[in-house]
Amino acid sequence: MKLQILDMAREDLVEGFYFYEEKEEGLGDYFLSNLFADIESLRVFGGIHKKVYKKFYRALSKRFPFAIYYTIEGDTVWVRAMIDCRRRPSWIRQHLGKA
Repeated sequence: MKLQILDMAREDLVEGFYFYEEKEEGLGDYFLSNLFADIESLRVFGGIHKKVYKKFYRALSKRFPFAIYYTIEGDTVWVRAMIDCRRRPSWIRQHLGKA
């Protein structure tokens, strides 16, 4: 499968990077490295995850409390949002409404 990361998901990743980098220098890079590995796994495993909200599948990161929300169209996985799971459910639904 092909992967496409939309701008909103990229912005979520940047926000996560700065959050973790503030906690400890270098942790932001570790965060990005792990999340990109999780995204890359969608080439093989895209579509096996549960649809949790409307058309969105949700894959959970293996090392960080983040969820990857994506859709599938044809042979392409569209990564639409990367959300910290500690957010309020109402905030998550509102954020996904923009994706």
